Amino acid sequence: MSAPASTPPAEPSTPPRAQARRPALSPSRATDFKQCPLKYRLRAIDAIPEPPTRQAVRGTVVHAVLEDLYGLPQPERGRARADELVEPAWARVLAEQPEIAELHADEGTGPFLAEVRALLDNYYRLEDPTRFSPESREARVEVELADGVPARGFVDRIDVAPTGELRVVDYKTGRAPGPVQETKALFQLKFYALVVLRTRGVLPAQLRLIYLADELILTYTPDSEELDRFERTLGALWAAILEAGRTGDFPPNVSWLCGYCDYKPLCPAHGGTPPVYPGWPQTVGESFEQIEAEAVSD
Repeated sequence: MSAPASTPPAEPSTPPRAQARRPALSPSRATDFKQCPLKYRLRAIDAIPEPPTRQAVRGTVVHAVLEDLYGLPQPERGRARADELVEPAWARVLAEQPEIAELHADEGTGPFLAEVRALLDNYYRLEDPTRFSPESREARVEVELADGVPARGFVDRIDVAPTGELRVVDYKTGRAPGPVQETKALFQLKFYALVVLRTRGVLPAQLRLIYLADELILTYTPDSEELDRFERTLGALWAAILEAGRTGDFPPNVSWLCGYCDYKPLCPAHGGTPPVYPGWPQTVGESFEQIEAEAVSD
């Protein structure tokens, strides 16, 4: 059973996979705006592409393998079978993003695929995929929250217990959060808990972030009153984004994170000049393909 979704009607002449969608909040876009409004603008409105990184591509391949793995019958999900899925998953990702071949031009793909398999080793020490079957994999979720806040994203896995409880699972191939990143992780967990609650009418019993690099599982048990407060927080954040979209005022926020930002050359705080503000998009926003690509690259 797939998660019900509330989506805007498509234009009659627009193909389903290319239909334009209004801007919306996802965990990543909400984090972008809180971190730096200019970064949000350059990503979500100007849609200026960022160069692919080895870490992001590795995350995409690992997610693809785990999605394929859980599409197999339970007895066939052994460790060796997962290894067999690595190269086909890599080939599929490469076909969709030919430019990533440059990331491995010097050393070939051997060391990169070894990193993917090492993360899968870690995964098997955390969970045994032959013991259960998820209800959904890479579930697209989209809903309009209170105050008209459009929220969307992708959930890596939704498990349903025989007694009906829901568990939402998200795989992370990066390092587990330190003190600075814990707030971001908790924000993401609450976001998915709220979206699942509003789309399904069921409060998830547990949300789980699985950090493969560190073999660590971070869990969160949501509370309905807490999620109501969080929904109001998202409403205030979305109102701020809309106001910035109306005025075109997306100021940069200088922090230590600037050193890791691909948009630094365009930032006036660092001597750059951003492009002319194109205006708030009425219907054209990030496609689900873009949102999914970013969601699985973590």
